[in-house]
Amino acid sequence: MTNTQLTQLEKSHLWHPFTQMRNWEAGSPIFIESGEGVKLRDTEGREYYDANSSMWLNVHGHRRKEIDDAVIAQLGKVAHSTMLGLTHEPGARLAARLAALAPAGLTRVFYSDNGSTAIEVALKMAFQYWKHLGQDRRRFVALSEGYHGDTIGAVSVGGVGLFHGIFRDLLFEVDFVPSPARAASLESAVAQMETALESHKGEICAVILEPLVQMAGGILAAPAGYLKAVRELCDRYDVLLIADEVATGFGRTGAMFACEHEGVTPDFLCLGKGLTGGYLPLAATLATDKIYDAFLGDYKEWKSFTHGHSYTGNPLACAAALANLDIFEREQVIAGLTPKIALVRRLLSVAQSLPHVGGIRQIGLMAGIEIVRDKSNGELYPFEDAIGVRICRRALKMGLITRPLGHVITFVPPLSSTPGELTEMLSILREAIAAETQDS
Repeated sequence: MTNTQLTQLEKSHLWHPFTQMRNWEAGSPIFIESGEGVKLRDTEGREYYDANSSMWLNVHGHRRKEIDDAVIAQLGKVAHSTMLGLTHEPGARLAARLAALAPAGLTRVFYSDNGSTAIEVALKMAFQYWKHLGQDRRRFVALSEGYHGDTIGAVSVGGVGLFHGIFRDLLFEVDFVPSPARAASLESAVAQMETALESHKGEICAVILEPLVQMAGGILAAPAGYLKAVRELCDRYDVLLIADEVATGFGRTGAMFACEHEGVTPDFLCLGKGLTGGYLPLAATLATDKIYDAFLGDYKEWKSFTHGHSYTGNPLACAAALANLDIFEREQVIAGLTPKIALVRRLLSVAQSLPHVGGIRQIGLMAGIEIVRDKSNGELYPFEDAIGVRICRRALKMGLITRPLGHVITFVPPLSSTPGELTEMLSILREAIAAETQDS
């Protein structure tokens, strides 16, 4: 089928996520046909650096033979079998691997399909946990500018107005604490959280946060020590802690999980995105034995967790995830990230000198480049100028794929990117920013 025919089908029927479709319909879509390493190739033969890791998913690059082979081998056995009343080897093995990798004490693994559903599982488990203990706790505390997915529960605890504001009438009530990245100090950020916990003592079900960095909020970094302090507050006020590591897990921050940086074990750890290396939809919610034990009982008590998905624990996805973890272990991926992180920091410091680059925020191999109209006072471009979209479109023409978060350009490359590839990617991005803002 020709690109012209494909475009006609695309524009007649497809509705894309987070996309203004009027603008989309006016353009010429790029059809990705194949990928290898850190590059994607379209149907016209053009190549692009995948500097967005295919929406923060890809870890070891495209077409990794080990993961390909694992999925093909599993296809030779069975593609799917339900986990309602049955189980299978890849699911059991992966659960054990995740429990061994996660912060100590997270021993139980509940599978779902994506980051949003992993959050839904944690929210519902936390609520039901207190019910089993005879307490009606229905308040949640979350951070402003946080993002946890697009299903209703996940949106309820989300704090990005652009994404979530229109749905507020559908959502349950949540107490939002200002983003710690906006606080004057660690002490003031912690005090804001304690005020929220103190105000509704005995009513709060759980605190939910993204450890270390709020990704969709604009790569907003919390002050060092904040996560550990919140864990201590949750213990003091007898509140559960949900750590959303859908985006920060699997090496993105320089550790396997962001919680490791401050030695924190949450009550729930939500995983997705990089779990299968960017191959197949799979998510997991890890919980402690304390949580799990509250759901044990006789049939007459009906303490079961009544939640599940048709593709829960899909064997193909579990096989991909196991191969993904094998690569982490065999190639010592985490240990190899330190020099790459330092290189990206040096390269980003060059971009800081551009006249319309405000702040640059980096955690591990995740970075956000803030674009400003006036660097002297931090004035932003008007929303309707779509400066982030324009820069990313220019970068695309130059052979690099990434996405903006409003006026923040994200850089989240695959962990497998070589120093040379990282250097070339950031050179293209720097040139795109300079060219698109030169007349502003």
